[in-house]
Amino acid sequence: MKIALIGYGKMGKTIEQAIQEYNKDAAEEVEVVLKFNRNNFHEFRAETILQADVAIEFTSPATAVYSINTCIKANVPVVVGTTGWYDQLPEVIAYAKSKNAALLYAPNFSIGVNIFFELNKKLAEIMAKQKQYAVSVAETHHTEKLDAPSGTAIKLAEQIIKRNPEKTSWVNEGSEEKEKLEIFSHRIPEVPGTHQVIYNSEEDEIMISHKAHSRKGFAKGALQAALWLKGRSGVFTMKDVLGI
Repeated sequence: MKIALIGYGKMGKTIEQAIQEYNKDAAEEVEVVLKFNRNNFHEFRAETILQADVAIEFTSPATAVYSINTCIKANVPVVVGTTGWYDQLPEVIAYAKSKNAALLYAPNFSIGVNIFFELNKKLAEIMAKQKQYAVSVAETHHTEKLDAPSGTAIKLAEQIIKRNPEKTSWVNEGSEEKEKLEIFSHRIPEVPGTHQVIYNSEEDEIMISHKAHSRKGFAKGALQAALWLKGRSGVFTMKDVLGI
């Protein structure tokens, strides 16, 4: 299986390491045939990406949609880890479907985080009835992360809002408006990613959290998604990969 890495920064290099580890015991070897970063991104075109069976995209919010649409145009399945572009998601999904292409996007590829999403949904259903608790979301990442709040924090907030009739939207700051769900973002050097959902009352506090120890979990999840996506067509998320 041949993979293109669109975005060859820290995340791209960690994915490459995950591929090397995977190949030690794999029946079918995975080969990285293309690597694109800011130095050679001008070479990234539909005809070039055809060398790959699947592309894994971790770039920036500014270039993500171009990268995705280029893969769709070439009919190369693409796994997208970049966040911060979801305002254009409906158009991208429509384009993928019109081309019968394969697109898999997720705010977070960590298996642990995707289990965390399921816990968050269940807790939100229970806590929606407990009016004495104020809910908020907090996320901490490395200083190189370009978007805030993180896609994972937004996903957590949207899950809560869907299950709590008193919340209508989220804000990336403190708010005096009770219908706003607060998301607090922190940027600290060398932090892979920590997310917390906090329910606080005068009497006590309930908190669930996920803390990534390294980028390996994200990289292994992205590789697992790429292996799963090969040969498929349609629009998918990590719930499909994990069978959740």
